[in-house]
Amino acid sequence: MNKISIRNASVLDVEKGELTETCGLLIVDGRIAEMGRSISTASADRTIDLNGRVLMPGLCDAHVHAIVPINSFAQLTRWSPTYVAIRAMPILEGMLMRGFTTVRDAGGADFGIARAVEEGLIPGPRILYSGKALSQSGGHGDMRGVGETVHDAHYYVPSLGRVVDGVDAVRAAARDELRRGASQVKLMVGGGIASYTDPIHFVQFSKDEIRAAVEEAEHAHTYVMAHAYTDMCIRHAVECGVRSIEHGNFISDDTAALMAQHNAVLVPTLVAYSTMWEEGIEVGMPPELHAKIKPVLDVGSQELEIAARNGVPMVYGTDLIGPLHRHQSLEFRIRREVLPAAEVIRHATCNATDLFNMSDRLGHVREGYIADLIALDGNPLEDIEVLMAPEKLALIMKDGRVFREAV
Repeated sequence: MNKISIRNASVLDVEKGELTETCGLLIVDGRIAEMGRSISTASADRTIDLNGRVLMPGLCDAHVHAIVPINSFAQLTRWSPTYVAIRAMPILEGMLMRGFTTVRDAGGADFGIARAVEEGLIPGPRILYSGKALSQSGGHGDMRGVGETVHDAHYYVPSLGRVVDGVDAVRAAARDELRRGASQVKLMVGGGIASYTDPIHFVQFSKDEIRAAVEEAEHAHTYVMAHAYTDMCIRHAVECGVRSIEHGNFISDDTAALMAQHNAVLVPTLVAYSTMWEEGIEVGMPPELHAKIKPVLDVGSQELEIAARNGVPMVYGTDLIGPLHRHQSLEFRIRREVLPAAEVIRHATCNATDLFNMSDRLGHVREGYIADLIALDGNPLEDIEVLMAPEKLALIMKDGRVFREAV
């Protein structure tokens, strides 16, 4: 039995958006066993004194791509899966060292990389993987150029997605991803930036195809997340039962109200567009894809305002690729320009774990919860920038294991 005590912590109640009085915690075998002002540390194997620093849940990023490179979207299918996994290792470690203890991979990562992290073979956040995103022919997950007619559909060929057409094919693919341990099913229901043959405004998959995926996910007690930029694509997905809308830049008030009515969640990924626009060409993004960013970037953060005034729950996501992952925490600043700090913090903690169906064990600092914790040299309610500076993270703990201690 492993016991760690934490003393003099000012715990951030993310749900209430306020700090509690200084207290202690006893962590036993990776879970918070006790909290209070008079916790005994005598039996602890290790004691960490936070000296009044802010202690909060580990951060969540609900939209990452751990294996997808920015300069070789189409080349990925020609790479060795072992090479892809090794390239992903420093990306995952970087996420963890920025305080992200749980991430949801939105296409590409599989049970192999997730298991390696879970078994402690490589450092990284807990990975809730989608496996390969489902895409129609010519959809956002189809990386073939206009002159290509053949693609390797073998599952172990690395790729962002898999091409499926028709209700039966979608149903079979959803079942297959779930069989392989996917935490959720990912659909591409609209055009995107990183694919060659589908403009942003293209609507993808029929309603029956989407409903088939939703039904299979619901039968497995999970949900569908869907890539969608335009208002039409968002509405198309939500009306068919999709729970999590990724990106959503062009959402209208009417569609936001529809999302709220259906208890759907929005996962904006605003940092992706500003960083790809500024640095994409420099780090190897193909010019023809880089040109697709500007219309999405120009609508800016208005979707945050629209979602907030219509009561749509939002969750933190970044959608960064390759070397741009170093900007993962910049999304906090972008959202804080529009929304209160406490709300933005909820996006990356309790709102995220609600979406992940893990709110009974993650996203709060509470007795019985998994000890995913970070401690800060500063109060993020007053200055959210402290979440953007890894050097201000005095403690990073995942599953009760300490990955950084600088107290």
